[in-house]
Amino acid sequence: MQVYLPIAEVSVNAFLLLGLGGLVGVLSGMFGVGGGFLMTPLLFFIGIPPAVAVATEANQIVASSFSGVLAHFKRRTVDLRMGTVLLIGGLVGAALGVVVFNYLKSVGQVDLLVKLCYVVFLGVIGGLMFVESLNAIRKTNAGVVPKRKKHNWIHGLPFKMRFRTSGLYISVIPPLMVGVCVGILAAIMGVGGGFIMVPAMIYLLGMPTKVVVGTSLFQIIFVTAFTTLLHATTNFTVDIVLAVLLLVGGVIGAQFGAVIGAKLKAEQLRILLALMVIGVCAKLALDLLLMPGELYSLGAAGGH
Repeated sequence: MQVYLPIAEVSVNAFLLLGLGGLVGVLSGMFGVGGGFLMTPLLFFIGIPPAVAVATEANQIVASSFSGVLAHFKRRTVDLRMGTVLLIGGLVGAALGVVVFNYLKSVGQVDLLVKLCYVVFLGVIGGLMFVESLNAIRKTNAGVVPKRKKHNWIHGLPFKMRFRTSGLYISVIPPLMVGVCVGILAAIMGVGGGFIMVPAMIYLLGMPTKVVVGTSLFQIIFVTAFTTLLHATTNFTVDIVLAVLLLVGGVIGAQFGAVIGAKLKAEQLRILLALMVIGVCAKLALDLLLMPGELYSLGAAGGH
């Protein structure tokens, strides 16, 4: 069933969009990632203009993350205090990101720079998570109890705060900085930033994996809502029809994802997310390598 998207100005199969929304919703509920890193490239692939894909996807992330958070609230796996600290950093980062995005736009080549950011971030993070998860699974199978690092350089920083749900007593500086980085990415790349935040919360802050997912989703809701608002009011690129179809699929999918995530071990969740990140990175890198002819022809056309 074909539907016409007024802002994107293309016709797309409605069931395809529902399916994509559902897939990203499942990922959101399972891993605590908004799913934008996967959905935004998928929308490019089915013919949605990049500007519309980025703005509308931020809108869809809000809904699927909200649905996922509700499921985690029921299980009490959301650290509200940590989420609030991350959120403050996230809003500052989103505002900075909009400034950076406008600068890149004025320089030109913003699409290429955004895609290169995706490839670098996804490649590094996916690779590190994959190696770490494999080692954790090996140790578990060998019967070795993994030692949790109780102290690192973070514990020497000032402005400490107690995060009871996570069982932590650490400085607020690292969570604020993680939030700022995620906010910048949300504004520039149209992503929730969960693929950066989840590993940072596990490995840098030392939070328990089960609490990380719900807390990540809590922060993503507000940062992506803020980003969507900025896109809608400055670029007018939020396609309501596209957003609603992705939204319906995402909300349903997030509930299933939260149930699946609760049944899997922490190491299995991390290795699945790592594989997903590496897969998207490979696809984007391949597209960049296969498209130089088109980029040159665009440059030549712009010169006339």
